[in-house]
Amino acid sequence: MFERPDSGHRALLVHIDVRQGAGNAGDLEADRAEFVELARSAGLDVLELVTASRQRATARHFIGTGKIEELKASLAFAAQEEPVDVVLFGQRLTPSQERNLERELGVRVLDRNSLILDIFAQRARTFEGKLQVELAQLTHLSTRLVRGWTHLERQKGGIGLRGPGETQLETDRRLLGERVRVLKQRLEKVRRQREQGRSQRGKSGVPTVALVGYTNAGKSTLFNRLTDASIFAADQLFATLDPTLRRVMLPGGTAVVFADTVGFIRDLPHELVDAFRSTLTETLEADLLLHVVDDADEERAQRQSDVDRVLDGIGAEEVPQLMVFNKIDASGQQPGVERDDAGQPVSVRVSALRGNGIEALASAIAERVQGRRTAGWLHLLPEQGRLRSRFYAADAVHEERVCDDGSAWLSLEMDAIEFGRIAAEHRISDYLDPEPSPLAVPGGG
Repeated sequence: MFERPDSGHRALLVHIDVRQGAGNAGDLEADRAEFVELARSAGLDVLELVTASRQRATARHFIGTGKIEELKASLAFAAQEEPVDVVLFGQRLTPSQERNLERELGVRVLDRNSLILDIFAQRARTFEGKLQVELAQLTHLSTRLVRGWTHLERQKGGIGLRGPGETQLETDRRLLGERVRVLKQRLEKVRRQREQGRSQRGKSGVPTVALVGYTNAGKSTLFNRLTDASIFAADQLFATLDPTLRRVMLPGGTAVVFADTVGFIRDLPHELVDAFRSTLTETLEADLLLHVVDDADEERAQRQSDVDRVLDGIGAEEVPQLMVFNKIDASGQQPGVERDDAGQPVSVRVSALRGNGIEALASAIAERVQGRRTAGWLHLLPEQGRLRSRFYAADAVHEERVCDDGSAWLSLEMDAIEFGRIAAEHRISDYLDPEPSPLAVPGGG
């Protein structure tokens, strides 16, 4: 038996098209391109992509003996320069298929799910993210314990025939199960803390806007544009894993909390969906979803469907969406807003990288999330300069009139809940006068 390395850098990729009826050539090419990009995002040096088509997978090796011999030849040729560390399959393999392929090829074999889990492990930065990744890895590993101790004698049954192998497997299962329970308890604590934060935002009336979309659609770049944040963004899959929240004041004085979430992907492993359910709750309980789409992607329609499928899977299909077609600098489109028959914005074309269309997007978001508006005149004393600045910062002041005694009347229009919160903080009346004092001088200040 060969020695399995802890990590691999030189990888041979295998993508098998298992036909389940009439396939789409475009979807197949997109699957293969995405698989290669996943491998490169994991930091692997892709040596070759071996492809094939089969009517059905074999139970023992997933592929046939002819393809196994072809892989052996490819590995031998690549090894002339430097040994190959890992063979990656673009489909999900069973534990026995992985083990049998490793025996035949003499090199470590991993499937697509293991690759995605490895990328997530590299990207996790926060305490919650690391817990979720470990839980997903252990859930995946639990299916790989069966027959994993082939160097030990298996339990055969009967007096005097029981070897130590089963005892070791049971010990591993017990230790793994205990660690899973600890992780779930810690994640439950984090979940309660998140619920408290969401509850406080709900009491303050500040809506949450979650950015969702296919991985590498430009969500993090757009998030940085909208919030003046500096979270990591790169041209790679799953560049951002941990959710980030930022409070922003939109045009017209509407305050929102933006939430950047992990990118989705086609056939997202169930282990990841389950482990990241607390993170995805930010999406489930958002007031509005910004569905970010790469406008320059030829597969954008399929990407939209894949994201909608994940949203349906977590129960977020009823959350209102505003489509954001990003990367128009690459697609050649012009920035703009599309509206439905009722005049409500339904999609916006932007370039998060260039900043084109961002102001229109912010206004469209404000239209979609703003609740009851309040408008009128508010009288402020000279010593209330900080409160005056607060309203100007919220872009809520339409006009200002100064009185002879140095006080001022402000003509305000803003979100009613936000105005009520500011009024409570500064202990002023939440009532706005329909008209200012006749003694106020127009244009003062």
